[in-house]
Amino acid sequence: MTAADGSVETDTEAGTGAAGSARRTTHSNGFLTDVWINLKRWIVKTTRNPFVIFGSLVQPILFLVLFTAVFGQVTGGALTQALGEDVSYVTYLVPAIVIQSALVAAAGSGIGLVDDMENGMFEKVLVSPINRGAMFLGKALSEVVRIVIQTVIILGLGYLLVWLDTGGSLGSYIRTGFLGAVGVVVVAVVFAIWFTAFSNIVALVTRDQESTIIGANLLQFPLLFVSSAFLPVSVLPGWVRTLATVNPITYGVDAARVLMLGENVPSVLDITAFGGVWNVLLPSLAILLALDLVLGAIAVRSLNRASSSAT
Repeated sequence: MTAADGSVETDTEAGTGAAGSARRTTHSNGFLTDVWINLKRWIVKTTRNPFVIFGSLVQPILFLVLFTAVFGQVTGGALTQALGEDVSYVTYLVPAIVIQSALVAAAGSGIGLVDDMENGMFEKVLVSPINRGAMFLGKALSEVVRIVIQTVIILGLGYLLVWLDTGGSLGSYIRTGFLGAVGVVVVAVVFAIWFTAFSNIVALVTRDQESTIIGANLLQFPLLFVSSAFLPVSVLPGWVRTLATVNPITYGVDAARVLMLGENVPSVLDITAFGGVWNVLLPSLAILLALDLVLGAIAVRSLNRASSSAT
């Protein structure tokens, strides 16, 4: 084949050159466009799976109702001892269910990635010139959409349960008011990013759906029970308190809970420099954001490595 400059190029070289150019050159789409393309693709894929939608909406409702029914009658004394006042267990539990639901949704991100690998879609995306950071961010944001919807449902159901039990107002349910409710949603999103990154890293390393599920579940439930999710850390055994101090779930739950209960939240961090709810909220968010950045960077690097091996 004769090239435009008069040089001769074989068919094989032309094909290779075209593929290599597609892989090496930067396409016209910007970073945000790449994010949007990936976000839309994953949202469409999720909405086509009724089981995922049903599970995402029903699971947090079941957990909140069942945990309240099972533990609500036996935890009153522990809450009063730790908080110094009578607090509804529903109000205390809602932040834990919010974080648990975010954790489950984030774990599903890696499973979806493995499904892409198994049906060949992942390799097609890798050989495209799409930005790898945008690939991860778009996928993470698709989980964020689900987490926001789940969190709003949980907050609404919690308010309904408190209202049916005591007839309390929104101010007695979320003491920081509407902005506090918005803050709980933000905390759930910030919390979910690091575990979304972790589940994607596991998927890229194992490339196996069963291993990814086991890897995510291996951390999910043990971490939940060695945190402040279901009981105040101060009433737990000493070794559990030690583990709770280095447990990211503790910081997610504490950040959401301080927005629900106001200042009266015992935290594993003894910080008084900021005042009010900020003594718990700011350090907790800083720790979670640091985890987001570190694990997000590792996830993007893993995608780059997978891209290199694919080409």
